[in-house]
Amino acid sequence: MPAQNAQVLFPVHVDTPFDYEVPFDMVVKPGDFVFAPIGQHYKLGVVWNVGAAETDRELKPIAEKKPTQALPKAVLNFVSWTAKYNCASLGMALRMVLSARKALDPSPIVTHYSPISPINVKMTPARSRVIEFGGPFPERASVIAERAGVSTGVVRGFADAGGLIAQGLPVDQPYGEPDPNIAGLELSPGQLDAAASLIKSVQTGDFSVSLLDGVTGSGKTEVYFEAAAEALRQGGQVLILVPEIALTQAGMKRFKARFGAAPAPWHSALGEAERRRTWREVINGRAKLVVGARSALYLPFPNLRLIVVDEEHDTSYKQEEGVIYNARDMSVVRAKLSRASVVLASATPSLESLVNARTGRYAHVVLPERPGSVTLPEIDLIDLKDDPPERGDFISAPLIEATKNVLSRGEQAMLYLNRRGYAPLIICRACGEKLKSPDTDSWLVEHRETGRAVCHHTGFSMRMPKECPSCHAEGALTSVGPGVERVAEEASRHFPEARIEILSSDTSGGAEKIRERMQRMEQGEIDILVGTQMVVKGHNFPGLTFVGVVDGDLSLVGGDPRAGERTYQTLVQVAGRAGRADKPGSALIQTHQPDHEALQALAAGDRERFVSAELAMRDMLGLPPYGRLAGVIVSGPELGQVEALGRKFVGLAPRAKGVEILGPSEPPIGRLRGRFRRRILVQAETSIDLSAYMRSWRSKMKLPSKYKLHIDIDPQSFM
Repeated sequence: MPAQNAQVLFPVHVDTPFDYEVPFDMVVKPGDFVFAPIGQHYKLGVVWNVGAAETDRELKPIAEKKPTQALPKAVLNFVSWTAKYNCASLGMALRMVLSARKALDPSPIVTHYSPISPINVKMTPARSRVIEFGGPFPERASVIAERAGVSTGVVRGFADAGGLIAQGLPVDQPYGEPDPNIAGLELSPGQLDAAASLIKSVQTGDFSVSLLDGVTGSGKTEVYFEAAAEALRQGGQVLILVPEIALTQAGMKRFKARFGAAPAPWHSALGEAERRRTWREVINGRAKLVVGARSALYLPFPNLRLIVVDEEHDTSYKQEEGVIYNARDMSVVRAKLSRASVVLASATPSLESLVNARTGRYAHVVLPERPGSVTLPEIDLIDLKDDPPERGDFISAPLIEATKNVLSRGEQAMLYLNRRGYAPLIICRACGEKLKSPDTDSWLVEHRETGRAVCHHTGFSMRMPKECPSCHAEGALTSVGPGVERVAEEASRHFPEARIEILSSDTSGGAEKIRERMQRMEQGEIDILVGTQMVVKGHNFPGLTFVGVVDGDLSLVGGDPRAGERTYQTLVQVAGRAGRADKPGSALIQTHQPDHEALQALAAGDRERFVSAELAMRDMLGLPPYGRLAGVIVSGPELGQVEALGRKFVGLAPRAKGVEILGPSEPPIGRLRGRFRRRILVQAETSIDLSAYMRSWRSKMKLPSKYKLHIDIDPQSFM
């Protein structure tokens, strides 16, 4: 047998695999996990290719092959595609897959105990408590002891005496098998038609993309549950992506009710044990139903049949650090490589997805109404030029009056402002200094509940100073503008009898607290919920009939070309929280720009009016979906060098018809974590392979140490 070599890719910042000799007593194939020498150390890598040795140089041998399932071919291809499209290194794309390395080893074994029947040993009150309260069995001694209210010594002594039998069982137990044949909620005729369309796409056994376009409260989740059930019947795996960790946590009960077993979770808040458990169960094909945030797309599914991207328009699907990618777009690629189906679900689809559906690239499955007699909320605008709030306040008289009317009927209200903390700016009245985060050009946000000033970009936090750090004037620092804490404080003055709570990522207190707060809201124990964008996504509050938006213009500022689209999407989702049960809902939006096309379309309930105007503007300007964008950030410790490198990089741009380069210029945050930043924006016609263009351009530039150049294909943020 001729000698073989293998190319091994390591999960580090490299663009190519390395050659190694395959020992004669070892058989490897692409996707196998191996240890191979790098310098003086042995590193974990993945076999990328295997073939006859074609080099005269002596190769180091692979040291060890891990006895675990190999990465499926579709996953290897997906890693390559991710790196190529997003202008990232191949090794860093692989690193996203190898996110739970302890899962490559078998589960740890822990001793579990079960009662022996019949029990022929002396019973004591403590031992009787073990039998009566310690189950269900088998279980670990510590858990049995806690349930029974005894010490672990009692449990082990009971086992030593022969009353319990000990057995070694894996710590990481399999997830429950989902049952696709459990009946879901009764669907309306429109929902049945939509479900039938999605089921048919799954039954073909080939790649397909469907846009499930349904108004808020139209039952999109129950509809795509039917497609998931069909994929499970075929023995496939199903991945459901959600935009927020909070939704991953809160939605588990709903999935369990439909399929009889909780899905395997995946998100950044999981502990190491749960991560290795999910990863191992996925690669072995035993985790049939997975619900997770964007990174779940890089789990090693061997038999993926369906991907659902819930709230597909949400910007949380964009990964902004490390390998920069959009999980919505990558889900389409992942499905194509596995010949699976994709369902993109939203009440406010992204314009890119909407155009793909209207031009026939995606199937367009529409749910135009809520089931039964439930109607969409009426939306009206409050022109703050005509109805300004009282001096120092932020809630106008019409909004106060509407909220009072709702509370008088025993119904619930929501006040929405997508701004955390008490105030977004702290300024000194004596010298005019604005408090900023150290080494970062972003304002510190006052959080009065915790008494701290916080940077939401870097996480920097300090106690609120008693004097100005610049001029040292005492008592001169003042808060400017509202955050949700300030709105809640004002609401408590206007509605002193109301039970008011805040929901934002700063005040939620973790997944369990989120669940508790959501449950209290659902049960009517909260009168007014003051929240940020966390309240928008996927929550259903039967008693909520009114939504007041404190600042409808907030996302219209900043020069983002998608500002109008995001404003429309967010406010539709916010208003859609109202009137989910048998009571009609309404919404009032405070604005200084009542004539803006997005707000006018909202008030008229005319989505097509907004979509047509926005698409016409995009077409004229060559913006997505009628053009391509790429962002470049050059960063480093010295401003002059960063600016020089930005100009040099622009000077190296390949000449290409249909490509326009803007910048370098200073972004809204010109310095972040001590690094100065300059932004370049590349605009290209749709016929241009922008990823290839950017890779070619990037290859011409060698950066000094401590300076970085990040490429963002299809940027969503312009900070």
